[in-house]
Amino acid sequence: MASDNGKSFLDKFAEVSAKVGNQVHLRSLRDAFATITPLYILAGIAVLINNVVFPLFPLDAAGLANLQTWGSAITLGTLNVSAIILAGLIGYSLAKNKRFDNPLACVVVAISAFVIMMPQQITASLAATSPLLTDKITSAEVTGALSTANTGTNGLFSAIIIALLSVSLFIKISGVERLKVKLGEGVPPAVSNSFNVMIPMLLNLAIFALAAALLAVCAGTDLCTIISTCISNPLKSIMNAGPWAVILIYTLANLLFCVGIHQSTISGATVEPILTMLIVDNMAAGGTIQPDHYMNMQIVNSFALIGGSGCTLMLLLDTLLFSKNKASETVSKMAILPGLFNINEPVIYGYPIVYNLPLMIPFVLLPDLFIGITYGLTGAGIISPCIAQVPWTMPPVINALLATGFDWRAGVWQAIEIVIGMAVYLPFMKISEKAIAKQEALAE
Repeated sequence: MASDNGKSFLDKFAEVSAKVGNQVHLRSLRDAFATITPLYILAGIAVLINNVVFPLFPLDAAGLANLQTWGSAITLGTLNVSAIILAGLIGYSLAKNKRFDNPLACVVVAISAFVIMMPQQITASLAATSPLLTDKITSAEVTGALSTANTGTNGLFSAIIIALLSVSLFIKISGVERLKVKLGEGVPPAVSNSFNVMIPMLLNLAIFALAAALLAVCAGTDLCTIISTCISNPLKSIMNAGPWAVILIYTLANLLFCVGIHQSTISGATVEPILTMLIVDNMAAGGTIQPDHYMNMQIVNSFALIGGSGCTLMLLLDTLLFSKNKASETVSKMAILPGLFNINEPVIYGYPIVYNLPLMIPFVLLPDLFIGITYGLTGAGIISPCIAQVPWTMPPVINALLATGFDWRAGVWQAIEIVIGMAVYLPFMKISEKAIAKQEALAE
């Protein structure tokens, strides 16, 4: 009876989690972040080269600054406009997931609405051009300009919320047949589609412009500032109050994986966008990383997902070295190469780990342990903070070195993690093999 109740709980947990992860807005958010990830990786490479490689050249300050123009150009075209790009991607992803027949129009609406809700006047710092006036730096109110505080990494949350709101409203208005302008047959599809959504697009953007005007005139503020103050900053603070929030989410996500549903259903739709913003902030900073940005997506990718979710590379190594089960050895030989590149679905479903209670325990607990310890080591200054986002398929040790700006201590710590993980997995692997042997004996 207890077993039935346990299975019932797992089934209910999986069902609820799947519904949450497949919610159309969360799924669209996950899809958009997956699409923009290459830009963040490129920016991370540029940050590493600018701040680690170029300073090794025998150049004076002016020469180094000229050389670093390359990385600054990449930052300008990636991080500094990432919020605008993300808004368009969210619009496109939401349209595709809702099966709307004109996703490109949703891209236009999302980007336009996002820019409409930005402040029309920004404060710019004016640096003195003469060395004699360096203490006379002032500021001025500037119109006709966009601030990277809104178009870049700090504006990501505003982009998410405004894009989701504007595109959802646009799709709803576009469903009203009376608002469609039909040109008849023989008209090119691109022209016909643009006229079909013309009035809904005009109405949608006019509504957002009215909201922006009311906020500016009546409250002296704008929606981007409100979102940053009331939503973005508090959520980032929760993620960095310690490792506990991240540990909780990944515990639930890995439990979900153990019943056969991919962990990104939970983590990819909830915590990973926030953690990604934090590592993107680190890349944009290009210098000293503040303690409130020690926890970020790269800590998870480099130090808590070694070999993939659940740190299964250690299980594969244990199996190849110590296992006596031929089936497990066969699976491990096939899965070890993908595992080195953090691809572990063959292990999850082939070993298997799903519904394998002994292996579920280290699968869930090891990432939690490594997140907590790595965060503590970073806070204590024993290893450097992560300053760059690297491809999640980068093999162990190499990805730790790249993520921390070639801090050799991070590579050593990741190697130690592998040894610890093998020690933790080994007894549970033996228990699992004994259970399998008993099941085979009973079947005979």
